[in-house]
Amino acid sequence: MRFDLTDLRLFLAVVDAGSITHGAERVGLSLPAASERLRDMEASGAVKLLERGRRGVTPTEAGEALAHHARRIERQMAEMRGELDEHARGLRTTIRLAANTAAMTEFLPERLGAWMAAHAQVNIEIKERQSIEIAKAVAAGLVEIGILSDAVDTSGLVLRPFTIDQLLLVAPRDHDIATRRQIAFADILHEQFIGLAGGALQDHIEAHAARTGARLRMRVRLRTFEGICRLVADKVGLGIVPETVARRCARALPITTLRLTDPWARRQLSVCVRDEKELTAPAQDLFTHLATND
Repeated sequence: MRFDLTDLRLFLAVVDAGSITHGAERVGLSLPAASERLRDMEASGAVKLLERGRRGVTPTEAGEALAHHARRIERQMAEMRGELDEHARGLRTTIRLAANTAAMTEFLPERLGAWMAAHAQVNIEIKERQSIEIAKAVAAGLVEIGILSDAVDTSGLVLRPFTIDQLLLVAPRDHDIATRRQIAFADILHEQFIGLAGGALQDHIEAHAARTGARLRMRVRLRTFEGICRLVADKVGLGIVPETVARRCARALPITTLRLTDPWARRQLSVCVRDEKELTAPAQDLFTHLATND
């Protein structure tokens, strides 16, 4: 079936008017042109759409189905026109933001909530990336704002402090290392681990294992930090998660937390842009908001 928007508008007008003549008038078509379009629609679909009688026309069962979908398309077209009009008048905008795993899962939701509620005309497109990729994306103008760690080269970017991201080791309370307060990553590489199913943070952890010539012994990969802590409590393995998650889960699960002594486990997260002068007013406002650590 090859119906264009004029066909659908005509069909709805005819159904609503109960008359091909009146329907054609409503959409600005001549009666012959409207009749030909309706015949072509029925021929294209190989189905009868209208019952024609002395008192006008009524839709068949197939015609009612077409009218239902045509009305949905009309509503969607109206929404599209309205949204594009908002963009044209500068009323709606989208800010592109890239962040690492910890920022996306633990810090951004809280920081964004009140700001987005107060800026109903702004949409935010968030991508999860490793810090080195974020720095490159911001520098290239692929995203307006980035949230990354201080472990990568950020020369040429404008940075503001965002938060401290401390990674902790989580272990069952009866594990051999549970009585310790801190531990080096190298001392646990022989253990079995539970990790994330992909993501910038998991890549970060496994990259540091690789630098020691080791490979993490992964038993299972999950989608959430809370899932990792749950399996740690069940003695499936050890996990490495942000401090905020570890502290929260330790209140409800039989797990203990240990500070990793490696420098890479404590990261200063910064919010960055290429040039503040290049930002739109909403992006500038968001940049300032994210850099304000209450």
